[in-house]
Amino acid sequence: MDAFADQGKVRAIYHVSVGVRDIERARRFYGAVLAPLGYALLHEVTEAGRITSLGWGLNFPELWTNLPLAGAAPHPGSGIHVAFHAPSARAVDEFYRAALSAGGADNGPPGYRTSYDPGYYGAFVLDPDRNKLEAMWFDHRRGGSTS
Repeated sequence: MDAFADQGKVRAIYHVSVGVRDIERARRFYGAVLAPLGYALLHEVTEAGRITSLGWGLNFPELWTNLPLAGAAPHPGSGIHVAFHAPSARAVDEFYRAALSAGGADNGPPGYRTSYDPGYYGAFVLDPDRNKLEAMWFDHRRGGSTS
């Protein structure tokens, strides 16, 4: 797969943005929780001499943490939820531990969610701004039907 030649064919969503109150706190939190998943800070946006957005991903910025426009307060919607695909169950566990250590809150500990799929392994956290995040991995050995 060529990430550039195959764009539009290998992923359905280009990116997701979440609002944060403190860009440096977001840098520390997301840097800690995304590292076990293999994600990295790939891009920073500077406007009027200050960093306003951080772009995270594997090859492209697929998650943006942004200061809201015009100084507005970030407001996580009641249905907004960002799920990251992890390379293993261990990475899901590390994501969860890193989130709690970096100031996040538990929203569902690591484990199988058999009501989703027999092989669905996930962990759920809230970031310091109360955005809902998840790391998940499919354990195909458990007979999961989802790919």
